[in-house]
Amino acid sequence: MPLKDVRIVELPAMRVASALGYGEHPEDQAWEKINALATKIGLKAGEPSYRTFGFDNPSPSPGSPNYGYEMWLVIGSEVTAEPPIEIKDIPATTYAVTRFTGLSKIGGVWRDLVAWFEESPYKCPPNCPPGLEEVLNPAETDPEKWTFDLYLPVTE
Repeated sequence: MPLKDVRIVELPAMRVASALGYGEHPEDQAWEKINALATKIGLKAGEPSYRTFGFDNPSPSPGSPNYGYEMWLVIGSEVTAEPPIEIKDIPATTYAVTRFTGLSKIGGVWRDLVAWFEESPYKCPPNCPPGLEEVLNPAETDPEKWTFDLYLPVTE
């Protein structure tokens, strides 16, 4: 189904705490690490200052149920972290963004966003950064009620 609601946004430069998970459910592993750091620094899921982004790293490969997932928590300059958390400075990037609700739809919406991109006047920026997934209501416990923004990096 063609996407009708794609907007172009620029995410500003961000300082993030990064955590990796690997296995059949790496999102859960990365989330646990990020959430532990967030709790330690006084952030709670659902607060406006609690903003996370995630992406496959490495992507799934045919024949294996295992893959990696990297999750970022946007943090201030005063925050420090110890392994396995890594601090990264992410440059400002322009993205095509679409919004939807329900974890079960994520694969189809990613396919639709890529199809939109292929028909658009945009191209992938140099050193193309990863596409990002942001859950806008992380305090919600039912994955089918999660609202997502998917971010696909673009340039003109």
